[in-house]
Amino acid sequence: MVGLAQRRIETIAGNGQPGYAADQISNPYGLTIGPDGALYICEIDNHVIRRLDLKTGKLTTVAGNARRGYSGDGGPATAASLNEPYEIRFDKASHMFFVEMKNHIVRRVDAKTGVISTVAGTGQAGFGGDGGPATAALLNQPHSIQFDPAGNLLICDIQNQRIRIVDMKTDAIATWAGTGEKKPTPDGAPLQGTPLWGPRAIDFDAKGNAYLALREGNKVFRIDMAARKLEHLAGSGEKGYAPGPEPAKTAKLNGPKGVAWSRDGGLYLADTESHTIRRIDLKTGMIATVAGSGAAGDGPESSPLECKMKRPHGVYVDKKGVVYIGDSEAHRVRRLR
Repeated sequence: MVGLAQRRIETIAGNGQPGYAADQISNPYGLTIGPDGALYICEIDNHVIRRLDLKTGKLTTVAGNARRGYSGDGGPATAASLNEPYEIRFDKASHMFFVEMKNHIVRRVDAKTGVISTVAGTGQAGFGGDGGPATAALLNQPHSIQFDPAGNLLICDIQNQRIRIVDMKTDAIATWAGTGEKKPTPDGAPLQGTPLWGPRAIDFDAKGNAYLALREGNKVFRIDMAARKLEHLAGSGEKGYAPGPEPAKTAKLNGPKGVAWSRDGGLYLADTESHTIRRIDLKTGMIATVAGSGAAGDGPESSPLECKMKRPHGVYVDKKGVVYIGDSEAHRVRRLR
């Protein structure tokens, strides 16, 4: 990894003003590199998914008609109405999946046809449907999704205080973790039967282990998939912020809402309410800020730690260690490299 002193931060999409134009984005949240090498961005205020060509800088819309709603299944994704898409992922077949938090659903866009469909949720908030088809199940403000190594879809069902899992072969849904209780998550507890307080974001490492950010719990856990146990990685549970470096387990976090595992041995957090991106060194157990000053704002981009951000929600790290940031209320996508 390039040392922080040598890293630089830059805007790659958005001009700082909310809008829906060739040079504007509005409240970007989750983001990811697609199978075509482009960056895909959830825009919750425009209710669309945008594609950023990283070679040309051109923005195009790939899902959503920019009108809030829930319609369009069975037709082209660009004609569909969405309601606050929060997070986006691609499966191994290059199909695009994203969460619509206010519609309480997960949708899919076919890689070949561009047709959109709902794969989980009914459009109504609630909890129910485990053991049956995912499209008949009730979710309540789903936030983050990710595919496990077997290709199953995990959904952070935040208001239900659970992670749900969809078997993509049978379309059956079940509770994967969480009990529905708003209680602290103990270190070393088994995955099953343990409370998860505000499960917001999830990612997997190359070995298939999961990393989970708890927004209300202000903690980060590693899920050892062999032992099926929760291991406390970061956060004392108390709200707060310090730039670090400091021991991750006793550090204060402030509303983490994005998480991204990196091949450089780090775990990156969008620590939303501290307006920063923080990195946990998985070898040393230390945490430090890599972008953001800790104050809300917009720039300047003279150095990563001087660049103010405003409630970033999205973070993604590519294979080369480049970090992409959905700097939500600054209405920019920034890149740290």
